[in-house]
Amino acid sequence: TEGMITAVKYAREHDIPYFGICLGMHIATIEFARNVANVADASSEEFDENSDHKVIFLMNDQKYVHEKGGTMRLGLYECQLVDGTISKKSYGEATVSERHRHRYEFNPEFEEILTANGLKVAGRNPGSGLVEIIEIPGHKWFVAVQFHPEFLSKPLAPHPLFSNFVKAMIEK
Repeated sequence: TEGMITAVKYAREHDIPYFGICLGMHIATIEFARNVANVADASSEEFDENSDHKVIFLMNDQKYVHEKGGTMRLGLYECQLVDGTISKKSYGEATVSERHRHRYEFNPEFEEILTANGLKVAGRNPGSGLVEIIEIPGHKWFVAVQFHPEFLSKPLAPHPLFSNFVKAMIEK
């Protein structure tokens, strides 16, 4: 985990395009919290249950789930995209639906400090308010998503985030 956090830090500091998916969003959030927002011991509840700064936390509806498997947040959920973001430009739409498979989420208790330090919430579920996409404005291409765009991508019809990430890498 610490190696992944270091890799995200390197990508962020060197303007290298970054595309984080699910755990990749968690790692990016932890890295940003620690190294930009100065939340020194920021972590995920999945990695450190004793952290005082769980920027990624176990979803409330998962706290008492003991049977693993089909009990995660599964299925297709809406995401409203924010104007002026890489994500909205990539999709070309205001609202999209994406597939999920996870138990841990961006902790809303830390949204204010993270956004005050420059993190951009680029997409949010309109029903639950959950953060679905984060970006770093001013970075060449830094997008991290809670969902799994690979579930909707096909060889001859790639997901728009994958296509735009590859374009950004080629340009870099």
